[in-house]
Amino acid sequence: MEQDSLTLHGDGISATIVAHGAELVTLRDAREFEFLWQAGPTWRRHSPVLFPIVGRLKGDQLHHRGQAYPMTQHGFARDKPFMWAQRGPRSCTLVLTDDAETRTHYPFAFRLAVTYTLGDGQLDIEFEITNSGDEPMPASIGAHPAFNWPLLPDMAKDAYRLTFAQAEPAPIRRLKDGLLIATRQPTPLKGNVLELSERLFADDAVILDRPASNSVRYGADDGPAIEVSWQGFQELGIWSKPGGAPFLCIEPWHGIASPLDFDGEFTDKPGLMLIAPGAKRSLSYRISLEQGPRQVFLQAMKRAQSRTGPYSPGYHGGIVH
Repeated sequence: MEQDSLTLHGDGISATIVAHGAELVTLRDAREFEFLWQAGPTWRRHSPVLFPIVGRLKGDQLHHRGQAYPMTQHGFARDKPFMWAQRGPRSCTLVLTDDAETRTHYPFAFRLAVTYTLGDGQLDIEFEITNSGDEPMPASIGAHPAFNWPLLPDMAKDAYRLTFAQAEPAPIRRLKDGLLIATRQPTPLKGNVLELSERLFADDAVILDRPASNSVRYGADDGPAIEVSWQGFQELGIWSKPGGAPFLCIEPWHGIASPLDFDGEFTDKPGLMLIAPGAKRSLSYRISLEQGPRQVFLQAMKRAQSRTGPYSPGYHGGIVH
């Protein structure tokens, strides 16, 4: 990989992280099977870090003390070079701090540290946000990992479902032009299960703004699966590109897009953290990989190979990454 990157190796798992955006770009099991979306033409990202906002602000402007600052969707961290603070065989930490350029968009002093740690078949990701300034700092942060959908190349997309740890009866939130619609909508979940289909994302993301669960499993009846769990986040976004795309994003957030009718001071925006001068906030999430039965995997790969050629490391859906 040409970018400044590091590959971590754990028990039955490996992960590659790049300094640009502190982004996770590969996530493979012991069979070298790729779980993470590989940034194809449909969407050119893998797992961006969303900071200092999640979603959009009205007019793409942040208002603070009478001044307007340009701020595009999901903030700037995903497009900034991070510095390596620690590089090890199983963990690494990358850091972004404010500078003259970030202050033209976000007039606050900050330090954002992103730590990746591999365990036994799992990857832990921690965000630590420090207010380095002398005034309260409003901020949001979110994860945006995109997983292959389907996970096995010959499975139907609608064979997959999300199974939450608890029932999720609460109404969901939706977006219009990237901004939050005020009216809540009936949940598409049945108990703790969300059956996946491309139709689900015709109106953009499905947003649980106060989920009862802190974990969800993504998988089908057979084959590999993923569990995502989180601590400190208060919303969960579920997204795939409207019109159909071969990935599914499971996104723990602390923060949400601006309501359609909100255009006020940034500090008054719903859903923000407000971090005191010198204080820190830590949030984390975990991705756990399930390989599934070996025989199911081998049969699926054999069927795929008959169409596309031999299996290679990083293989998914006939694409070698």
